[in-house]
Amino acid sequence: MTWLGWLIVAVLITAVAAVTGIKPRGTRHVARTGMMGAARFVLVIVILIIAYVVYRARSGG
Repeated sequence: MTWLGWLIVAVLITAVAAVTGIKPRGTRHVARTGMMGAARFVLVIVILIIAYVVYRARSGG
């Protein structure tokens, strides 16, 4: 696996941890805060933009 593959795996793990609110023991809970809600919204927007760009690249447009 190349460095780009490892980077993609790390980004996916980070995104899942951010969306689900997983946290280590002894840290503050931020899963239900307004800032986390905004971060989830931005993450969805970025995913939609990337999906649109990939779709346009695949369709030859």
